[in-house]
Amino acid sequence: MKPLLLTNALMMNEDRRYQGDLLIVDGRIEKIAAAITARSTWSVLDLAGKWLLPGMIDDQVHFREPGLMHKGTIASESRAAVMGGITSYMEMPNVSPPTTTRQALEGKFQRASACSLANYSFYFGATNDNLEELKALSADAACGVKVFMGASTGNMLVDDERILEAIFQHAPGLVATHCEDTPTIKRNEALWRERYGEQIPAAEHAAIRSVEACLLSSSRAVALAKKHGTRLHVLHVTTADELALFEPAPTLEALRRKTITAEACIHHLYFNQDDYTALGHRLKCNPSVKGQEHQRALWQAVKAGVIDIIATDHAPHLLAEKQNDYFSAPSGLPLVQHALPALLDMCARGIFTPELIVRKTSHAVAERFQIKDRGYIREGYWADLAVINPWKRISIESGNIAYKCGWSPFEGHTLQGGAVESTLVNGRLVWDGESVAEGIYGHALAFNR
Repeated sequence: MKPLLLTNALMMNEDRRYQGDLLIVDGRIEKIAAAITARSTWSVLDLAGKWLLPGMIDDQVHFREPGLMHKGTIASESRAAVMGGITSYMEMPNVSPPTTTRQALEGKFQRASACSLANYSFYFGATNDNLEELKALSADAACGVKVFMGASTGNMLVDDERILEAIFQHAPGLVATHCEDTPTIKRNEALWRERYGEQIPAAEHAAIRSVEACLLSSSRAVALAKKHGTRLHVLHVTTADELALFEPAPTLEALRRKTITAEACIHHLYFNQDDYTALGHRLKCNPSVKGQEHQRALWQAVKAGVIDIIATDHAPHLLAEKQNDYFSAPSGLPLVQHALPALLDMCARGIFTPELIVRKTSHAVAERFQIKDRGYIREGYWADLAVINPWKRISIESGNIAYKCGWSPFEGHTLQGGAVESTLVNGRLVWDGESVAEGIYGHALAFNR
């Protein structure tokens, strides 16, 4: 691979903006300087003042492989991810068969090595009956241990209190939780079925998968983590009420000291309950998209450092499935292709700043998961980079959607914060704004643990 020189970049990194050049050698950032003189043996890419960001590291995706590959595959969804400036991802265990053994975990790494365009790692799934397998897992074999403390897609609910205690006590590395209280949800489903039968309006999902259900479960997770000293990451927080459970970390230094962290997802930041009117069950996800007051509270929590990380929870389903009635329509929506542009659109609207988005989607993820040599624009680090054209708008239409499921909740939207013009993974140009370079595969993430 020839050295690649990126010139005339506006780099956004570690809460700073600075003009300069960046040299990539053997996949890593060799040099950053105000100006670097090119050699005849190098490739040169003039960015002409466009933004250069560390690629987004998405700590929560569902790529559906193995077993659910009619919805998506590692190949198809990682392709959409790099088109959206995502250079690394961490994928969830609720596939078929679920990733609840070390053998199944290794099988997913083998699959990804032969087809993933982005870098990758995978969660090990905890269940009521695989505690001994979990105890045998090394801390760096997976990005984390996923615990469903509330039923979601798949059948991995951990509802045995004795096992739950043991998971928090013995899990190697980080525990990531989906927090919703199943008994509360089941009671709500019965009440709403009495009112509406099977034809429950989509917007009622926010009340069925309620604030109370989220708060009860998140409170339980935080209490267990404090009791056992667990490194806990609470995924996709959706309510103002839950935010009091978490300490603010306004700087990366403060984040490094935290043992309990929280995440918000792009759809809970971008959409609110009013959007069910237009989107219907296409907006149905677990936890649910809730009212505008919760959306605005999440915005403030991101800015205050109470929310540490922004992710996607990318979870594709076929559009035909989404058009079923309430109880048959699956929860989850595809997001990786447009997550970073949607966040930049929110910056253009004055909600966030690009520097803050870089911190929440790259720096903080690398710090929290202890990822080795990624997440920053630094000499010696892997060159995982996204080039943003801040002057370009994106109109999202059915013809330019890359997901295997073929639809997006952003269809019909024009995003104004900039377009991902190119994406580099391990120093290789995998997306040039027009096409994806097939056959250039990412690496398994390594960890400093």
